[in-house]
Amino acid sequence: MTDTTLRSAQPWGTLYSPPRGPARARIARIVFANAVRTLPVRVLFPDGTRMGAGGPDAPVLRVHRPNAFFHRLGVDAKIGFGEAYMVGDWSSPDLVELLTEFAARISTLIPPALQTLRRWVDRRQPAGADNTVAAARANIQRHYDLSNDLFAAFLDETMTYSSALFTPGDTDLHRGQIRKIDGMLDYAGVRAGSHVLEIGTGWGALAIQAARRGARVTTLTISAEQKVLAERRVAEAGMSERVQVLLRDYREAQGSYDAIVSVEMIEAVGQRYWPTYFAAVDRLLKPGGKFGLQSITMPNDRMLASRDSYTWIQKYIFPGGLIPSTEAIDESVARHTSLRVLAHRDFGLDYAETLRQWRERFTQRWSGVADLGFDDTFRRMWEFYLAYCEAGFRSGYLGVRQLSIGH
Repeated sequence: MTDTTLRSAQPWGTLYSPPRGPARARIARIVFANAVRTLPVRVLFPDGTRMGAGGPDAPVLRVHRPNAFFHRLGVDAKIGFGEAYMVGDWSSPDLVELLTEFAARISTLIPPALQTLRRWVDRRQPAGADNTVAAARANIQRHYDLSNDLFAAFLDETMTYSSALFTPGDTDLHRGQIRKIDGMLDYAGVRAGSHVLEIGTGWGALAIQAARRGARVTTLTISAEQKVLAERRVAEAGMSERVQVLLRDYREAQGSYDAIVSVEMIEAVGQRYWPTYFAAVDRLLKPGGKFGLQSITMPNDRMLASRDSYTWIQKYIFPGGLIPSTEAIDESVARHTSLRVLAHRDFGLDYAETLRQWRERFTQRWSGVADLGFDDTFRRMWEFYLAYCEAGFRSGYLGVRQLSIGH
């Protein structure tokens, strides 16, 4: 991967030149100081200024370039905070612990009086992020087509990029991923002779495991990079006769299936297309069949408050994405299908542990990732991304749910 390819894959336009706007920067400093005033954190500045209510053992946010830091927050706090980390305006030796404190109080960091102004100051999602068939492919390419070798550097040998499901006392990542996959297949009733549709191939681990049960699998992806590697992995597993990998959008799927599975793909669908997604599942599922769904979730009030906002995660990691609430999933199933939720399980802390292990592997193997053409800004971006997500699950702000849905 060349540097040109890397830069074109991420919208890093104004990172190195903080935009001018002294008034907004001053306001940002006041709002930030108020937000951390009661937080158990320590914010340290080069001139000795301190903010936050944390004691000597509290996580530290060390601001290295205050002017640049507050300029970025002044332009857009939700995006600027992460961008400031990417370019080194601030750092933390306790990044996950620090972000966990922020995530645990995310709904109260901004005073209610200022929250009422959100609709005027929040940036809206770019029009191009709307997940039409063409735009969805472009959005997925921005993340999943970065490099198969990048993902191989920190995922386990199954190349599974979703939460593992652990058992008490056992946090082995490989066993946790197989347990998660088997749990999904059980929820969908996959057995020998089943014809299974998978929406979102990943790198083929679930399709291979279903084929090992004696099922026939049609699996859909819109990532060209994933398709190539998934087909190779399927062949290496000796399952090519049972697994067909198609470069196809779920809206273009045809046929009738005994079971459908989809693991952490709904987050990329977008709220506008949730009815289309669930209606497609209903159309494609045979009478008596089951749909196994795994989704990251967030509280319904936070989803409603942020669904139209443009965030750091959307700009740099998952363009066009929106995490649903459990209520939104239940409502979509009830309104747009003839199906109902039969069972579910939640395991958000398992995702925190999964992310911790990914983050450690990414850090330990950074030199190999750098050899692929990724620079230090990318490294800090992914450090922040993995730590930010881990903090969300540790604080309970984010969850993950598996559902069995059927007639």
